[in-house]
Amino acid sequence: TGREAFNCELRIVDGEREVGIGEAGELQVAAGPHGMIGYLGQPEATAETLRDGWIRTGDVARREAGGLFTIVDRSKDMIISGGENIYPREVEDVLRGHPAVADVAVFGVPDAIYGEAVCAAIVRSEGRDPHPQELITYCTARLASYKKPKRVVFLTELPRNAMGKVAKGVLRA
Repeated sequence: TGREAFNCELRIVDGEREVGIGEAGELQVAAGPHGMIGYLGQPEATAETLRDGWIRTGDVARREAGGLFTIVDRSKDMIISGGENIYPREVEDVLRGHPAVADVAVFGVPDAIYGEAVCAAIVRSEGRDPHPQELITYCTARLASYKKPKRVVFLTELPRNAMGKVAKGVLRA
């Protein structure tokens, strides 16, 4: 995604531990004159975002060799299934490669055994009618088995917010 901006300090942490090269964690920015000072009239949101001199971005990222940073996903979208972290964007990128998929959103749904399971909401390409198992098998060949969707639902379009982003909360509901 890029490098630290001039006069800006970044770190990637898992909980309170700073992670090493190639490990994923939350991207944080040192608070200072170049960053935010808080949310207007929202002290609780400010306290959640600004902690110990760091701005919590909510982005999951990796520091690569050479100082580059790569954004992996949003932490609130991460799926935890059987203790494994699954980043929806990775599964979505695989599914977008299937010719029957015009649009896709991946999100977690409750699972009695694993805590959460991967669910894929698919908008079919025109003239295509894939079976859910076809798409699951496609993922199995390209992802670790625990990352493949356990459930596939078909929609005519994905719900989006005013900014055009997929409303995953609506899909979960």
